[in-house]
Amino acid sequence: MAHFAFVAPPLRGHYRPLSNLATELIARGHRATFLHHPDAAPLVEAGGARFEALGEGAPPVASWTDPMARIRGLIGLGGTLDGMIRFTDMFCREAPAALRRIGADALIVDQLEAGGGLVAEHLGLPFATVAVTVPMNREPGVPPPYVGWRHDPGERGRRRNLGGWRVADWLMRRVGDGIERNSKRLGLPPRRRLEDCFSPGLQVSQMVRSVDFPRRRLPASFHYTGPFRTPSSGAFELPPGDGRPLVYCTLGTLQGSRAGLFRKVARACAKLGLRLLIAQGHRGRLKPGDLPGDVLIRDWVDQQAVLARADLLVCHGGMNSVLEALAAGLPMVVIPLAFEQSAIAARLERAGVAQALGPRTSGRRLAEAIAEVGTSPGFRDRARAVRGEISEAGGVVRAADLIEAALI
Repeated sequence: MAHFAFVAPPLRGHYRPLSNLATELIARGHRATFLHHPDAAPLVEAGGARFEALGEGAPPVASWTDPMARIRGLIGLGGTLDGMIRFTDMFCREAPAALRRIGADALIVDQLEAGGGLVAEHLGLPFATVAVTVPMNREPGVPPPYVGWRHDPGERGRRRNLGGWRVADWLMRRVGDGIERNSKRLGLPPRRRLEDCFSPGLQVSQMVRSVDFPRRRLPASFHYTGPFRTPSSGAFELPPGDGRPLVYCTLGTLQGSRAGLFRKVARACAKLGLRLLIAQGHRGRLKPGDLPGDVLIRDWVDQQAVLARADLLVCHGGMNSVLEALAAGLPMVVIPLAFEQSAIAARLERAGVAQALGPRTSGRRLAEAIAEVGTSPGFRDRARAVRGEISEAGGVVRAADLIEAALI
């Protein structure tokens, strides 16, 4: 049996699917260890997995993640990139000795952590690269994963995309400097981009093909497996109601403090006569009575259990939330707020499973979108078709099969 080391940015949205993958591998008799800053230890949700701390005495992870909750578009992006650079430096400096110490046989590396691939290559260890969000794989027919551009297969779209990648490279130049510096430190040929650090042997995405833009240049080692989900062990008891459709609203773990946006959703649902459940996360401060209409407010819910009861999702476009909704066959209204969420929203619109709106959209337009998505058979039919595709893709079981075949 193999000992797999997991490497990912210290964000719950990245650790959750990787924890599910670790759980599946552990159930097959393997060992799993996550390596990162000590503050990332509570993010590991895989029973039986170990955690190896790196960067003792480094600034707390919250000094990186707290400002991320206030990012608006490109504002604040520099701090996020600085954090990525620090983590890559830390990993490349400390992980080689740690991986030798724990006896790791192979690495499973998030696409956004370049250090994982660099260190694996330095040590001669096999590794797989995992895309838990939009795949970062570059090609001219696909826009950069940081923009909400629609798919345009023509020459005009190709030129736009190439220009977008040039801008992305300029914005990511400090990350590129860090990758180049660390590849030299580890005695490797020059590397500059995130994709230069991807595994040549196995790349796995928890998306399904119909939810991504069409791609023509993916390597043979790239596989869409669908979301890394494990069966929900929780439940959600909806308080007695009157049979009205239920709208579930979440803005993820980093954006739950946006009371104004929650208020806008609540007004739209009240106008439409819909029941609303809000999961605000630990950053939220809303209390019963703060919002108009019949609103249920929770800090946390078992999302799979809620989606099994809901009729519609209103969300920020985080990959885990949208894939869980599609696995339940639910259409969505998506309000992207930061990071790659606008790119996810553009893909969902193309797939016909969602309408995307800006965070400053009017209450009237939001109500119109909720009404249209909730009542139009087309959105629900497409969401159910994607649910079937997700079911056939294999999910975490197929991802684990691929990893065993490629890395052991």
